[in-house]
Amino acid sequence: MQAARGASLSPSEPNPESLSPDDASRSRSRRNRCLALFWALAVCLIAIDQWVKELSIEKLSGEGRVELLGDWFGLQLVRNPGAAFSMGTSFTEVLSVVATIAAVVVIWLSFKVRSTMWAVGLGFLLAGVVGNLIDRLTREPGFGRGHVIDMFAFPNFPIFNVADICINVAAAIIIIQALRGIRLDGTREESDD
Repeated sequence: MQAARGASLSPSEPNPESLSPDDASRSRSRRNRCLALFWALAVCLIAIDQWVKELSIEKLSGEGRVELLGDWFGLQLVRNPGAAFSMGTSFTEVLSVVATIAAVVVIWLSFKVRSTMWAVGLGFLLAGVVGNLIDRLTREPGFGRGHVIDMFAFPNFPIFNVADICINVAAAIIIIQALRGIRLDGTREESDD
């Protein structure tokens, strides 16, 4: 419960009224830097993802697998109606709704970030979610049912794209930050020892 007007709801967030003007200014500055990093990273990675997808459609349509490093790595254009590993192919509309909600939640969380690594992790996460959501909203067979463009092919592994890489990088960063006990605001969780 908030005890007084402006009091923090959690102990990890200091009461803005209790900060000195210098501390409040530093906190705003750190938040603004993290927010700028979050957006710059997300927008750049989304642009790269969409560019690679368009290039793949242009260069790989009608081709089979194009070997780049022998059998170890190649490119192959796949239109995926499902989620990761082609699961949930009959739930494309549901995946579109879930991705939209995830994007909104990540954007909301970004305004709480005062940690550089959290800004990076959430930037990668937003890029991955939105990169694949754009496909679901704009590609054939139609709005909310579009197939995600995948192109990177390793042997005995599902074909994936830049957005999928972003989601995996985000997951790794978020897990590391959680294991280190670093909160979104950059403070450390206090141990009960």
